[in-house]
Amino acid sequence: MNALRLFPLFTLALAAQPYYRTFSAKHPVMQRVKPGEVVATKTLDSSGKDLNSVEKTDGPNPLTGPFYIEGAEPGDAVLIRFNKVRLNRDWGYSGYRLGLFAMTPEYIEKTYPPVYKRDLVRKGFAHYVPWDLDRAKGIVKLREPGSNAIVMEFPAKPMLGCVGVAAPGDWAPTSSPSGSYGGNLDYNRIGEGAVVMLPVYHPGALLFLGDGHALQGDGEPTGNGVETSMDVEFSVTLRKKAGLTGPRVETADAIISIGSQPEFQSSLDRALEMATTDMVQYLVKDYGLEEWAAHLLIAFQGKYEVVTARGSMALVIPKSAMRKRQ
Repeated sequence: MNALRLFPLFTLALAAQPYYRTFSAKHPVMQRVKPGEVVATKTLDSSGKDLNSVEKTDGPNPLTGPFYIEGAEPGDAVLIRFNKVRLNRDWGYSGYRLGLFAMTPEYIEKTYPPVYKRDLVRKGFAHYVPWDLDRAKGIVKLREPGSNAIVMEFPAKPMLGCVGVAAPGDWAPTSSPSGSYGGNLDYNRIGEGAVVMLPVYHPGALLFLGDGHALQGDGEPTGNGVETSMDVEFSVTLRKKAGLTGPRVETADAIISIGSQPEFQSSLDRALEMATTDMVQYLVKDYGLEEWAAHLLIAFQGKYEVVTARGSMALVIPKSAMRKRQ
């Protein structure tokens, strides 16, 4: 039996809760959660629509939470294990064109305008296109426009764009950027089975979730994924006095450090440096590597991924590369 199932399962009423768009310690607590308890909840899409396509609040990126984690104190780390991240409706939407931040200036002058059909997806907007989500088959398919060259149909990979705790001090960043507290990370490895580790800055950590994507490529180059609502089930554990300085992720086959910073704040070079420095510390403190061994493991087994264009970078180390000496 799964030990986590010995604890009660909270099913939180979606309609009864307010939604916030800042990672602030001042928001009233939505639910108190003990480490090990399993929480089932839902998130809205980035525009504020729920699983029934009803607009519950304004966008961008309304957040479900905050969840107060019992026993979490500043200096600790919270580890959020996502048992389920599931599509709960049959449609999503994305941008119609790559963002200007993803292309060279000389190309931008020649490309097409980001205008498709006004009011097709969201009232008052013309730069979105609709996608059909086949939950039974796990397929994401562009509804329109249709390509004459290829079938725009891909395997779904549900993920959460926003995972974060209340930011340090009185700072209340919106749900658009990311930082050391997590936030709008938009990292496509944060899906079912992933564990996200975040530093705690306030008692209870105050965890927020949101911004579900049915699919998103590396870097989020359109400025969004295939935006949709989600069913989410998670549990949380604590690591006391962990001293984390930013987000980490663990999957079944890798450990990951994220150099998390708001887009356009600094170059990706800085994000790469942040991720690399944290990974050295991760390998030395948590896995017992000598510092020189951590450097060489990163040099010859590490993989860098663009998390958000002109924003954050991730450094991925495969677990298969960390065979213990007998």
